[in-house]
Amino acid sequence: MSTRMKILITGGAGYIGSHTCLELLRAGYEIVVLDNFSNADPAGLARVEAAVGRPIRIYEGDLCDRRLLEQIFEQNEIAGVIHFAALKYIDRSFADPAGYYQTNVSGTITLLAVMRQHHCRNLVFSSSASVYGIPRQNPLTEETPLAECTNPYARTKRIDELFLKDLCRAEAQMQVIALRYFNPAGADPDGVIGEDSLAGGGSLMTAVTRTAAGMQPELDVFGTDYPTCDGTGVRDYIHVCDLARAHILALQKLLPQENAKTDGASGTSEGGFHLYNMGTGQGCSVLQLVQAFERVNGVPIPLRFRTRRSGDVASCWCDASKAERELGWKAVYGIEDMCRDAWNWEKSKRGKAE
Repeated sequence: MSTRMKILITGGAGYIGSHTCLELLRAGYEIVVLDNFSNADPAGLARVEAAVGRPIRIYEGDLCDRRLLEQIFEQNEIAGVIHFAALKYIDRSFADPAGYYQTNVSGTITLLAVMRQHHCRNLVFSSSASVYGIPRQNPLTEETPLAECTNPYARTKRIDELFLKDLCRAEAQMQVIALRYFNPAGADPDGVIGEDSLAGGGSLMTAVTRTAAGMQPELDVFGTDYPTCDGTGVRDYIHVCDLARAHILALQKLLPQENAKTDGASGTSEGGFHLYNMGTGQGCSVLQLVQAFERVNGVPIPLRFRTRRSGDVASCWCDASKAERELGWKAVYGIEDMCRDAWNWEKSKRGKAE
């Protein structure tokens, strides 16, 4: 693009956020990042800056700090917001529901209040496939009726979606695209950044790479008696770079400067609220992912089989054809690419540490 539009990225230092920052900068956008670094290393954004040769304006603080949000909007002309900031670990949401509702729901409400105060009405929202609950059938489409959520984290994301829908119905100028992520994995193929979790936890792929690196003796596989192809949970894994690219396409749909030919996002029964699944449309079991990792990287992964975890579902994958039709987006990376890039990132981290 010819001009640098200023986009606020909440949670921009996190796994998906940092990859999206990298892609936005490569595409010519000017970005502002808000992050409290509770689960992200500031070094990740430093690597992004070094890779693109441009500085990022970073505000360290909490999403619920309204005064800080007002300061950000007062000091920057924000054309749109990509909202990643959230607590995200399903297991921890059972132990700390108050914290999850405070950050994920109250934080979103506070952000939208400040956005509207400063006449910024373009939002890309980070939602989750967990809002579908226990799927009655796969693949899931955006029209699939939502079942009961299985954990507090999922409920916070569903409440956020409902709030944003209501806001778009009430305010005609409000434009929101919610992206329901399935299971992000992988890392930047150039090795600039990958998944780092300072608070522990992390994705299945991160656990696989840690096991491959000898950082843990075995990979815990939770549940071997699901009604799936091999008894382990099935998910729709999506490369983080495919997901980052989707956010740029979502911005192009929302921002009038980017989408003058189509007059921005078209209205729906939800007003300016638009919803898209983000996945490959292919289910992959835990054991299939492990086998793909071993095949691509030539590294064995010792396994330890354990009982199911509370809140997990047996299988979940999506139909992402709506995103292809309306955003021009389709996943281009497969599970082997995710395994290769994730392992290359893990090896790169170890090399830097040594």
